[in-house]
Amino acid sequence: MSVPEELVVLLAEDGTRIGTTPKATVHTLETPLHLAFSCHVIGPDGRILVTRRALSKLTWPGVWTNSFCGHPGPDEDSVDAVLRRASAELGLPISAPQLVLPDFRYRAVDASGVVEYEICPVYVAYTDATPEPNPDEVMEWAWAEPGSLLESVEQAPFAFSPWLTLQLPLVVPLLAETTAH
Repeated sequence: MSVPEELVVLLAEDGTRIGTTPKATVHTLETPLHLAFSCHVIGPDGRILVTRRALSKLTWPGVWTNSFCGHPGPDEDSVDAVLRRASAELGLPISAPQLVLPDFRYRAVDASGVVEYEICPVYVAYTDATPEPNPDEVMEWAWAEPGSLLESVEQAPFAFSPWLTLQLPLVVPLLAETTAH
């Protein structure tokens, strides 16, 4: 039995769904706007899980990034996609994915010229488990205090994915709000 081809949802500039394309071919020098998501996982002590992308990744290989990312399938609920990728990428059970940045969007060009161009809602989720990452996705991981991570991203943005450098300044204050209550 063959594995079904993974599709990503193509979007118009206004965010309207306009079709699908194979994930394996979407990221090029002229990547079309498509739907994705990012998730920041928080441990019981309030630290945030960061991962280092595998060297085999097409875009930004070897850089540190948020906990995990992915693309919802054409008929897949976004929260279901977040739960699916947490398991597939990190072998990690998570609970309570919360949409914190519903309109996050970015375009970035990798050193190789490959473009990421996504409407990428951002989630925060929680776990008390230890990651068991898929080595095709993640080569390293660490728990980081959010404020220290933000300082590192500000001082050395080249060591981090462009989406993390854009998301983290928006996510860290939200984390402070949720732990203050």
